[in-house]
Amino acid sequence: MDDIHIGALFTALALLLLCSAFFSGSETALMALNRYRLRHRAKGGHRGARYAQHLLSKPDRLIGVILLGNNLANILATQLATYIGFRMSGELGVAIATGALILAMLIFSELTPKTLAAVHSEKVAYPAAYVYRPMMSRWSPMTWMAWLVNLVANGLLRLFGIDPKAQASLALNADELKSVLNEGGTIPRTHQEMLANVLDLEQVTVDDIMVPRNELVGIDLEDDWEDIIEQVTQSQHTRLPAYRESIDNIVGFIHLRKVLFLMHEQDFNRENFESLIRDAYYVPEGTTLTKQLLSFQNEKRRVGLVVDEYGDIQGLITLEDILEEIVGEFTTDPLATKEIFPQHDGSFIVDGGTSLRDINKALNWALPTDGPRTLNGLITEHMEMIPESGTSLKLEGHTIEVVIAENNAIKTARLFPTNHRRSRRARH
Repeated sequence: MDDIHIGALFTALALLLLCSAFFSGSETALMALNRYRLRHRAKGGHRGARYAQHLLSKPDRLIGVILLGNNLANILATQLATYIGFRMSGELGVAIATGALILAMLIFSELTPKTLAAVHSEKVAYPAAYVYRPMMSRWSPMTWMAWLVNLVANGLLRLFGIDPKAQASLALNADELKSVLNEGGTIPRTHQEMLANVLDLEQVTVDDIMVPRNELVGIDLEDDWEDIIEQVTQSQHTRLPAYRESIDNIVGFIHLRKVLFLMHEQDFNRENFESLIRDAYYVPEGTTLTKQLLSFQNEKRRVGLVVDEYGDIQGLITLEDILEEIVGEFTTDPLATKEIFPQHDGSFIVDGGTSLRDINKALNWALPTDGPRTLNGLITEHMEMIPESGTSLKLEGHTIEVVIAENNAIKTARLFPTNHRRSRRARH
């Protein structure tokens, strides 16, 4: 070996450092791959992605081959650097070579390639997979060496009660998936919000978004025929519940478009009108929106009546209400509702029957929704009484002033933002 030119020795040392850099960087790149993107690329026919996915399906064998190659390169580089140093300057050269090799390995074989691999994991991992594929073939010597090493290492793991074949699950729960969506990426913000809303459907029930019983609009079949015709022609709704005398005596739902079509016929009368009534569809209160959306699809329905455990009608839920929970309100202004009115001083006049979820969505607030569902219910529960007009209170940092309270309910209230300063102190 003394006859080998010193330049050739330095070339061999540089090649060993490059091999060490390859093993270090490729390990980081393969382990840093996004498994979902990798699976997508592999299904799309990307050969490097398929190879990488196959390698990662056997992580113990892959890591064994990488460590064998990396340690082999590092050991040979250490011995070669020691020989070069001794050949050039004796014992002093050995010390200098050791220090220089440590610095070179840290910079060129560890830190730089691992940082590059972490930043550009796919650009490093996919080409590396082509190299590892033959190295991990059945007849490769490194495969057998890695198998022997893994056999001993796995035996040690089993002594400590660890299953070496167990792999971390790639399944994500709803909260984790929402965190992934919130990271952004190339998905437009509106699409992120819709996907997050779909995940939230399981946490929302029909009670949260239904039209409450006291706001139901329907057709009383006992009314005069002229009044019914007037109501049909002036209604802003497509489907209306039909009942007799009381909303509790529901007959079914009437599709007003079909009625308007028949109104042009000469023999249109009450009998023909009632023949268009379809049986009512009932929804148990507490049903999640996910389940109700599937029920609407299976039953070929678009509207249903929410009932409690006693069969009493509590409200009305429509398919459009559920879709709005996903895509948002179909109005351009979130405050363009009949219940919330912005004021010049920054406050909001709100109808007492407004849903707390609607208030939170429109104003981006966080009023509690785990109890009462309306503003009226929230205030009365907090005060444990029906307050008088002019009473003020503090809830979740917001000052709320009762504007009108009558008939045992709060009709209107004024809501102030958290940072709003009032000229007089709120009364609790």
